[in-house]
Amino acid sequence: MLHIPRRRLRALLLTAASATLVAAALPSPEPLGIGDRLFPELGNPGYDVLEYDIALTYEGRNDKPLEAVTKIDAYATRGLDRVNLDFTHGTVRSVTVNHTPADFATAGEDLVIDPPANIPANSRMEIAVTHTSDPRGPKDAGGWVRTGDGLAMANQADAAHRVFPSNDHPSDKAYFTFRVTAPKSITVVANGRRVAKAEAGEKASWVYRTGHPMATELAQVSMGRSTVVERQGPHGLALRDVVPTAERDELERWLKKTPDHITWMEEKVGRYPFETYGALITDADTGFQLETQTLSLFERSLFTTGAYPEWYVDSIMVHELAHQWFGDSVTPRSWSDLWLNEGHASWYEGLYAHEKGKQPLETRMREAYGQSDGWRAAGGPPAAPKAPAAGQKLSIFRPVVYDGSALVLYALRQEIGTSAFESLERAWVQEHRDATASTEDFTRLASSVAGRDLSAFFEAWLYGKKTPPMPGHPDWRSEPVKDHKEKAGKSSSR
Repeated sequence: MLHIPRRRLRALLLTAASATLVAAALPSPEPLGIGDRLFPELGNPGYDVLEYDIALTYEGRNDKPLEAVTKIDAYATRGLDRVNLDFTHGTVRSVTVNHTPADFATAGEDLVIDPPANIPANSRMEIAVTHTSDPRGPKDAGGWVRTGDGLAMANQADAAHRVFPSNDHPSDKAYFTFRVTAPKSITVVANGRRVAKAEAGEKASWVYRTGHPMATELAQVSMGRSTVVERQGPHGLALRDVVPTAERDELERWLKKTPDHITWMEEKVGRYPFETYGALITDADTGFQLETQTLSLFERSLFTTGAYPEWYVDSIMVHELAHQWFGDSVTPRSWSDLWLNEGHASWYEGLYAHEKGKQPLETRMREAYGQSDGWRAAGGPPAAPKAPAAGQKLSIFRPVVYDGSALVLYALRQEIGTSAFESLERAWVQEHRDATASTEDFTRLASSVAGRDLSAFFEAWLYGKKTPPMPGHPDWRSEPVKDHKEKAGKSSSR
């Protein structure tokens, strides 16, 4: 039986990019949002998505729209006379609701659907949208990434609705099925496990299905001239890496590290939370790596240029792996909770570099402390980041949510002790597995594990304009705020 999530908070806002939507006349359609503090215009009230079934037809060219059909199985939490979906940058050809044709129109970046009959509260509805999915557009807009030999997805933070109609907010997790038809020369890989493949003439059809609910921002479909490298991880875990065929041998020295990375993470926080894992290494200049669920996206250049020391590449691989627990399995309920994702991934990145690469964690944290006041001034405190810069949605990925938030975890370990901290980490990923969770959930659990009220500690560290004194290190100083201008763009890890 599918889990029916009941959490209500959803929303995001994408860079203005007009959707070309063919629509029947629908009077006064209005865009909706759920009021996320950072992305107030995305996400839609009144329903929970249970499952997406997304069919894509790829003709072997990444410079033309794909034909697509997105089916959404949802649960109405209140009576609905209209249903809003987030969708832009595609042409809608038709919509059905419960197998009956429905009128539709566009409003902002919403697809507004007028069902043929009102949807009762506490009922299921199936929406089917026949549309195109266009990989063309600004390189930094997100959604489809055009690689040297095909396509991949990079939907974080708010770009899934540039690819498929959705309720595009991490608080509404759902199961996914991907059905992709492509030329036989193309390898298709997606989140989860492959459950079917069939060939007919010069085409092949692939079906992938997730075994756990997933946020829209973590969806991944890769189509290219790739090789899938399979191996086993700890306790028989199925691992699959997707690599450019010509570089399969060159990349093996990195790929074979993953089982040991997983073993290390499991020693820290417990069993890997999904059915499979692997690296998707793309011929694309994205400027970042990304924790798409069960299949982390990496730039090829991270591994092939020789520009980075081995310990650094290892730690970046661990950063994206750590996200499978922190961000993917336990997903933020709002984008202001982003520090829980990036702070934890940066923490385990730094801890791995400390234990395996002889890069002292205390040195890294002391350097972060020295810059923390400047980071807070530029980007806001960790749990109350400033809104995205105008026209730069990815500017929420600032230093304060990376090492600035790992610094909070370091301070917490100093405050409650290593044993309690490690118990907290394990309890966090266990109690909120496959669900969404908030900053308040984390602080409440931390107080419970520590056996005392940590409200004052977290209020200062997560919301203060100034960095509090570091427990155990009264000599640490944060530099005076100078010219910490906000830098738009993405970190090398996300």
